[in-house]
Amino acid sequence: MDYTAAQSGFRQQPDMRQRTGAMDGSDGSQLFEDTSGVGFGPQTGYRNQAAGPQAAGFAGQTLLSDPMSNLAMAYGSSLATQGREMVDKNLDRFIPISKLKYYFAVDTVYVGKKLGLLVFPYMHENWEVSYQQDTPVAPRFDVNAPDLYIPAMGFITYVLVAGLALGTQNRFSPELLGVQASSAFVWLIMEVLAVLLSLYLVTVNTDLTTIDLLAFSGYKYVGMIVGVVAGLLFGRPAYYLSLLWCCVAIFVFMIRTLRLKLLSEAAAEGRLVRGTRNQLRMYLTMSIAAAQPIFMYWLTYHLIR
Repeated sequence: MDYTAAQSGFRQQPDMRQRTGAMDGSDGSQLFEDTSGVGFGPQTGYRNQAAGPQAAGFAGQTLLSDPMSNLAMAYGSSLATQGREMVDKNLDRFIPISKLKYYFAVDTVYVGKKLGLLVFPYMHENWEVSYQQDTPVAPRFDVNAPDLYIPAMGFITYVLVAGLALGTQNRFSPELLGVQASSAFVWLIMEVLAVLLSLYLVTVNTDLTTIDLLAFSGYKYVGMIVGVVAGLLFGRPAYYLSLLWCCVAIFVFMIRTLRLKLLSEAAAEGRLVRGTRNQLRMYLTMSIAAAQPIFMYWLTYHLIR
């Protein structure tokens, strides 16, 4: 601004063109860079250039990892399938797991008839198991067929009744109840193993399976429960009378049931039980039947005082 012009009353307009040119042209006079209006073209290009190799690397890793993961999954599932088949095959040698469903195919009518047959088997005449196309019918259709429902429920009920008997005598404790249950289970397993060993030594060709023997050995829990409950309600004499009745009943039941299984060859041919081998089979049948009353008394006598 000119001093002479200011005094004469005229104000000189500032030269905006010169200022603008100075501001645009002078790089060193600008303190901060204005980034508000800067375009994203160069930066976007740089980012795309930086992200390009990474995206390509990820895509390559995906292409490489997918076949390996699919191969690992297929190999793992094949190993699991082979392991399951091996376990099922080894278990079926001793306990056919696939056939367990047959032994639990029962209904209320069958359970009632079977319990009556176990307590009073004297009037029953036909003891043969019915077959349909070389396959035994389900237990709910034939009272002579073995099942696992009654032995399993009988074992559980026996443990509960034993706990009740111990509680009435002020001798109950969880440890003692566990000992009672474990001892009954161990005796059952030992009995089945002894019968299997005896069948092997006598070389009996029979259609009895391990589950059949487990079912027949488990039927004695019904008589044990009857004896203990009678003893708790009416005293020790009632225990002995009811247990004696159930022991005789289970002896008759086992004789009439197992003789058709162990002596099936002679029965099929219509021959009498003669010869050394057949006599051994008859003795084995009577031994299995006679062992049931012994176990019944051994596992219950200490529960009644």
